[in-house]
Amino acid sequence: MDNATYDVVVIGAGPVGENVADRVVRGGLTAAIVERELVGGECSYWACMPTKALLRSATALRAARRLPGAREAVTGDLDATAVLRRRDAFAANWSDEGQVSWLDSAGIALYRGQGRISSDRVVEVTGEDGVSTSLTARHAVVVATGTSALVPDVAGLREVAPWTSREAAAASAVPGRLAVIGGGVVAAEMATAFASLGSVVTVLARDGVLPQAEPFVGERVTQSLRAAGVSVRLGAEAASVTRDGDGTVHITLTDGERVDADELLVAIGRTPNTQDIGLERIGLKPGAWLTVDDTLRVVDGDGAVIGDGWLYAAGDVNRRSLLTHQGKYQARAVGDVIVARARGEAVEDGRWGRHVATADERAVPQVVFTDPEVASVGLTAAAAEAAGLRIRVVDYDLAAVAGAALHADGYQGHARMVVDEDRQVIVGCTLVGPDVAELLHAATIAVVGEVPLDRLWHAVPAYPTVSEVWLRLLEAYGR
Repeated sequence: MDNATYDVVVIGAGPVGENVADRVVRGGLTAAIVERELVGGECSYWACMPTKALLRSATALRAARRLPGAREAVTGDLDATAVLRRRDAFAANWSDEGQVSWLDSAGIALYRGQGRISSDRVVEVTGEDGVSTSLTARHAVVVATGTSALVPDVAGLREVAPWTSREAAAASAVPGRLAVIGGGVVAAEMATAFASLGSVVTVLARDGVLPQAEPFVGERVTQSLRAAGVSVRLGAEAASVTRDGDGTVHITLTDGERVDADELLVAIGRTPNTQDIGLERIGLKPGAWLTVDDTLRVVDGDGAVIGDGWLYAAGDVNRRSLLTHQGKYQARAVGDVIVARARGEAVEDGRWGRHVATADERAVPQVVFTDPEVASVGLTAAAAEAAGLRIRVVDYDLAAVAGAALHADGYQGHARMVVDEDRQVIVGCTLVGPDVAELLHAATIAVVGEVPLDRLWHAVPAYPTVSEVWLRLLEAYGR
């Protein structure tokens, strides 16, 4: 067995692992990264980039058709083949050559294979050829292995080889009929994408569409999906699934009704990729989410750090926020705190300190690229109340803003801000409507910066933009 020693060893070369390794190398330490699949991870090849590429062309087409003059210039329908070809390009045709080249240029060593923790600070990497390499970390091991799609225990489901988010993102053809189990972000986005590409889509949303968002979000997205020809069945739950010899999938619901489709997408959640990384060697449960302290060191069931604090977990695997941008945010904190501890420097672990991921608590931004788009940050009204805050909810019709009327004929949208009345700051904001994604960062800054409403009043939005909704929200509040 070969042996090598680095300051930091990272298991997982997705965006989170790459950013951890880059950060520690920039801080003067050495780093090795271990990857069993493609360097670049889920986001690059089976999630963020390819799925948004699937959605973007239809979004642009809808935007053109909502404007007189542009509408008349549209002479055809969406070209599904061209959309899939563009998606392939954004997934780098599932080649990680470019990402591997970047690792090399950044001075990060790559080891391909399955990484398993064998003892404190030691990771054993088993390559596809069966050859093993033992990597010893002087300072830290970071688990950044992400998550995989959760497939529920529904009779016959696994046997029919359903799509998960991976197969949907990498589909080489558009199915004539697509059934979707789930109503969350992946389910809503892929229903939007494949309906626009020509599939007849049925969504089986037991808990509703986007149930974690403000109630008006699910209502508007459901309405839009149905207007696009999608059959959205709220409260529907699969009891069993079979597939015929001709490939047709039959989903029998708990009420006895049957739904037929050519492909079935399961999109009900995620499970951590910790089943085979050696957790049992250090007293942790394989397949479990990893719990971390404020500086993202892994802790046991009693809250004590593992060993002397050499093990960290960043990204989806710690379940704090299952979003790529939050994982990369955590990665920056992890990389910096490892460097600080290695150098004996002070650790800034207070609220909003450099070495913690405070935004994970109550300031997580997210965009759902459905039609209409959904942009949110911070707490919903229900979550704020559950947190014990004394709040006031302010709603405004986004279509009443002059910039929205210019943006598209028949623009429909809604904005909500949730105000902490005791501190007079915004703790949550949700926007739904065409192209609201680009409005989100202003809301994120207001929430993270805890900008008092009296000061926010002086942030004058340019006219005529959709951002003028900020003025209207403050006016509705009474400022």
